[in-house]
Amino acid sequence: MSSGSMIRMGEMAVVNGVGALRTILGSCVGLALYDRRHRVAGLVHVVLPRSRETPTSPGKFVDTAVPALLELMAELASAPVEPTARIAGGADMFATDLAHTIGRQNVDAMEEFLGQMKIPIVGRHCGGRQGRRMTLDASTGLVTIEVVGRGKVELLDTHCFPEER
Repeated sequence: MSSGSMIRMGEMAVVNGVGALRTILGSCVGLALYDRRHRVAGLVHVVLPRSRETPTSPGKFVDTAVPALLELMAELASAPVEPTARIAGGADMFATDLAHTIGRQNVDAMEEFLGQMKIPIVGRHCGGRQGRRMTLDASTGLVTIEVVGRGKVELLDTHCFPEER
């Protein structure tokens, strides 16, 4: 994967120590995983909470994307990985009266699945009504979030950002 690679809906990529991975999110959820020991980074742009059958694109669903991304990271590291997670997205892009929008469902499914896999979420930037750009720096694991009109936010290991609801 080249430096500055753009990850589109349902796609994922991994890099080892160099470059950046980026995605643009609305109601979808971006998951950045980083294994500090191996300096392996992975990013996936998840569209929906759960698959109903074996998907042709495992990055599209939370329940298939997380295991697939972990597998790619382990292959690149040539060893099992123990990543930390940062998540972003899950915006309510359209005004609605629904209490549990697709954005919220995506965030809930991601948090639940990562909890089951015992992968700690060390940063989050979820909710709100605006899209955001998510960038993962493969050399440091730093995730930067940009929201139009709000500037950049860095999701550091020591900070868990509250939802923007």
